[in-house]
Amino acid sequence: MSADALGAERAAAQAQIEALTRQFDEIVAASRASDADDEHDPEGATIAFERQQVAALLEQARRRLADVDAAVTAVESGTYGRCETCGSAIAPERLAARPTARTCISCAR
Repeated sequence: MSADALGAERAAAQAQIEALTRQFDEIVAASRASDADDEHDPEGATIAFERQQVAALLEQARRRLADVDAAVTAVESGTYGRCETCGSAIAPERLAARPTARTCISCAR
C-alpha cells in the first residue's frame, strides 16, 4: 500500500473521529438540556442507546486510526506486509482487502 493511500485512510479516520465526537457531544448536551430521566422516561432508553452507540463507533474509529498509524510505521520501517507473529509475507489479497492487516491468514485464525 502506498504512503498516499495510507495518508488518505488516516485522514478519513480522523474525519470520522471528529464527526463522531461532535455527534457524541451533541447527544450529551441535548440530554443535559432536557429534563428527561433516562431511567424512567420512555425516551430515556433511546437517548442512552444513541449515546452508547456513538461511543462504540467512536472507539472503533480510534482503533482504525491506530491500525493505520501502525501500518504507516511498518511502511517506514520496511516491515509492511510481514506477519507480526510468524514473519511470513501477508498475502497481497489480504492486504488489498485489509491494508492494515498485521498478521497472515494462518496466524489470524
